[in-house]
Amino acid sequence: MSKLVVDIVDASDLMPKDGQGSASPFVEVEFDDQRQRTQTRFKDLNPQWNEKLVFNVGDFRRLTNKTIDVTVYDDRRDNQPGKFLGRVKISGAVVPLSESEADVQRYPLDKRGLFSHIKGDIALRIYAAPIDGSDLIPPPPEEFAEKETKEEKQFEPQEFHNHNQNQNSFEEVYVETMKPKKKEKETRTFHSIGAEPAFEAKPPSHLPPNQPEFRSDSMRAPGPPPGAVMHQMPLPPRQNPEFQLIETSPPLAARRRQSYYYRSSGDKTSSTYDLVEQMHYLYVSVVKARDLPVMDVSGSLDPYVEVKLGNYKGLTKHLEKNQNPIWKQIFAFSKERLQSNLLEVTVKDKDLITKDDFVGRVMIDLTEVPLRVPPDSPLAPQWYRLEDKKGMKTNRGEVMLAVWMGTQADESFPDAWHSDAHRVIHSNLSNTRSKVYFSPKLYYLRIHVMEAQDLVPSDKGRAPDAIVKIQAGNQMRATRTSNMRTMSPQWGDELMFVVSEPFEDMVIVSVDDRIGPGKDEILGRLFIPVRDVPVRQETGKMPDPRWFNLQRHSMSMEEETEKKKEKFSSKILLRLCIEAGYHVLDESTHFSSDLQPSSKHLRKPSIGLLELGILSARNLMPMKAKDGRMTDPYCVAKYGNKWVRTRTLLDALAPRWNEQYTWEVHDPCTVITIGVFDNGQINDGGDSRDQRIGKVRVRLSTLETDRVYTHYYPLLVLTPGGLKKNGELQLALRYTCTSFVNMMAQYGRPLLPKMHYVQPIPVRHIDLLRHQAMQIVATRLSRSEPPLRREVVEYMLDVDYHMFSLRRSKANFSRIMSLLSSITLVCKWFNDICTWRNPITTCLVHVLFLILVCYPELILPTIFLYLFVIGMWNYRYRPRHPPHMDARVSQADNAHPDELDEEFDTFPTSRPADIVRMRYDRLRSVGGRVQTVVGDLATQGERIQALLSWRDPRATALFIVFSLIWAVFIYITPFQVIAILLGLFMLRHPRFRSRMPSVPANFFKRLPAKSDMLL
Repeated sequence: MSKLVVDIVDASDLMPKDGQGSASPFVEVEFDDQRQRTQTRFKDLNPQWNEKLVFNVGDFRRLTNKTIDVTVYDDRRDNQPGKFLGRVKISGAVVPLSESEADVQRYPLDKRGLFSHIKGDIALRIYAAPIDGSDLIPPPPEEFAEKETKEEKQFEPQEFHNHNQNQNSFEEVYVETMKPKKKEKETRTFHSIGAEPAFEAKPPSHLPPNQPEFRSDSMRAPGPPPGAVMHQMPLPPRQNPEFQLIETSPPLAARRRQSYYYRSSGDKTSSTYDLVEQMHYLYVSVVKARDLPVMDVSGSLDPYVEVKLGNYKGLTKHLEKNQNPIWKQIFAFSKERLQSNLLEVTVKDKDLITKDDFVGRVMIDLTEVPLRVPPDSPLAPQWYRLEDKKGMKTNRGEVMLAVWMGTQADESFPDAWHSDAHRVIHSNLSNTRSKVYFSPKLYYLRIHVMEAQDLVPSDKGRAPDAIVKIQAGNQMRATRTSNMRTMSPQWGDELMFVVSEPFEDMVIVSVDDRIGPGKDEILGRLFIPVRDVPVRQETGKMPDPRWFNLQRHSMSMEEETEKKKEKFSSKILLRLCIEAGYHVLDESTHFSSDLQPSSKHLRKPSIGLLELGILSARNLMPMKAKDGRMTDPYCVAKYGNKWVRTRTLLDALAPRWNEQYTWEVHDPCTVITIGVFDNGQINDGGDSRDQRIGKVRVRLSTLETDRVYTHYYPLLVLTPGGLKKNGELQLALRYTCTSFVNMMAQYGRPLLPKMHYVQPIPVRHIDLLRHQAMQIVATRLSRSEPPLRREVVEYMLDVDYHMFSLRRSKANFSRIMSLLSSITLVCKWFNDICTWRNPITTCLVHVLFLILVCYPELILPTIFLYLFVIGMWNYRYRPRHPPHMDARVSQADNAHPDELDEEFDTFPTSRPADIVRMRYDRLRSVGGRVQTVVGDLATQGERIQALLSWRDPRATALFIVFSLIWAVFIYITPFQVIAILLGLFMLRHPRFRSRMPSVPANFFKRLPAKSDMLL
């Protein structure tokens, strides 16, 4: 007697079926007329059960002929049958015969019918074992083979094997079974076949623990002959479920907008702050005090206020020697964490030696605190007389307070002291607050260095080898040396820089004489303020060049300005202008968030509104585990020139921010970036860096208008140790279009401003200018208060995106192969048509071909109608979720450790010489393959040129004679006849085909190329 154990672990991304955006799932398992079910998980689209269901098997040899049916239902709780959420059918032949061999596997939920709306997957662990707990002994091979031959007589299995490269992984094969006489509904049964049953190989160390499985889908096709196996090309692996989006249904006002409750409640906050959950706070505004008594012997008072609510305590700054202090500080206590019904506001005297003196206090009952909802006017503060410790009114002065209940929509919320940051010292309190930043307005500075006159070198006997060096801020450029060594050299070089408003920098122009290698002598210098450079709006006329006097290096700038203008000096001719018609690229164009020109006069009106609700995060990793703490997370979002930063929540692995922000949208083909960081500036000197937790990018053009997207996004970070998931970030996104016509017209307009196409920037300058723009933005934002630190800005802008990475190279190559795979499929389909693989389809193609040849005016309408039909057919399979970071496309989930170490290496390298030599040899090997492919392409092109070049006189003679014959034949023969003859020849039956190459292919391969001329 043996048993079958089905361990129901969990499910993910189930379809909501209860009409409220959720479901209450349970699992029902049926095996050999035995049926059992799990408990119900209420309102959970990602339930976890971890329940074991045990079934009696009898003789375990019968297990191979059985099927395990696992079905997920939605529990309706009204004595109605549950709604279908998906099912999985698993063959008993793949069940392991001991618990030690069983692994948890994820199975996608299958539909019940053609029109079923099902999604998600379920994790199961299935094994068989005898009742006494010992391992089962498998049947001898002869008996198993005899059973298999019996089954082949009854069924016609058609197996499509998808082989995994890793020996330890399992291959999932879909098998379609049909009885020969009685028609049945199609079912998909999962068979897991061990790749190498003889031994168990350990997985490579560089692979993540949750390696995605390789699978192929079921299909109906003519089966191979008995005993034969049809092999298919392996499909790309599915992404790890841990790295996928999880759709959520938080109680947002935007989702309740159509409900009767929303219309009748009239909640003002929900109508304007509807992408986040309401969080109520108790606000205490400590404005000032008056007539405070003197507490020290010296006759002075250093007052401060202590606001205490339960175990939370906030302090104002202490003001020295002031009996009428003014604080104007606001405290916010989360209503969810209120630990008392009494608010205690105490005024104390700061004493550096002894204990602080008690001045007086005010006790406020929270049941009498009013509720304030914007856009109501701010609550007017009131004077409260201070009491002593016994609660008696005394002449201890008065304090002005305002106390009210509000939400995160209150205008006092960003600047308030929060109870979440109760242990932060005053000097670092600003580092925990939410703020909005704006990037500096950037411009390109164009300098055309034309010529110089009357240069005076130190050695009067030699002509100078002059170059011009120009510095603008931290940027340095240099021209080439002049073609002729003379006292009046000419260059004609154009240099470009990035400058920002306000124009406070100086342009330093230096003319140097190159005396020797690494040795330059300054012949003259020039200082030009950037604010004095003319601004060029768009394609107007360039400003006229100007002659500037060069100052001698031996004289200071002040002394030179005092000299008379008629004094002899060297001169240089420059044309300078600030370009306002360009967009200064501070991000990669692949995921840029702003494409507007620098000049506000050239910018187009907005076409929409982007609203972002930063709700919460979960399962964050403890980033400060070494210090015995958890994580102090905050979020940064960047779109256009507007940056937002949420408040920092201390020691939180599941923080809830619920902050909403808005941006104007000028172009739908832009990307918003949201990053999560661990605040390293809490109660320290500020030298530690803010650690990156993860980043999310969302392209606006992939969002439907006026739809609210609420998902958990995986926070993935690539480290030298491999891909790491640091948690999940919950966001709410809504893109609202204010001008539909302008939005649709935007798709036909240039991506960048006009100047980028009229006078394009040289390609060699683009990456350098982008890097300089990133550095200016990072420097400016790091000087804000609170600062947006440089490492945060660089991570959000992907400052190292242009650096070489073998992993990225593989990802780009995989993307190219994915694109070419569609062309390969078309070629394979055409080859199947030509070889009559499916005679019916080939005959239909013949008919269509003849119709198009006889009526050529139908060719273009047919093509465009076909594209329309394909688009409409794919509409039902359109993506339902916004795109996110894909670990599989990025080749990050299986990257080799040495490739990651090379990617994170500094530039120039800091690795030992043997590692650098190994990587150089590897790069040479890759370069050799690329070189071979490029050479093959060049060979084919040269063979085409050789057709008419008479390099092979006999081949060229044959080709031109053949061309003449074809010209005469085509001239006297109608085009339709020629097209029909060629088409029928291409589609001829395999009986009339030869396995040898065709005559044109043989002729082309014999043509000469220049490959034999290479050394």
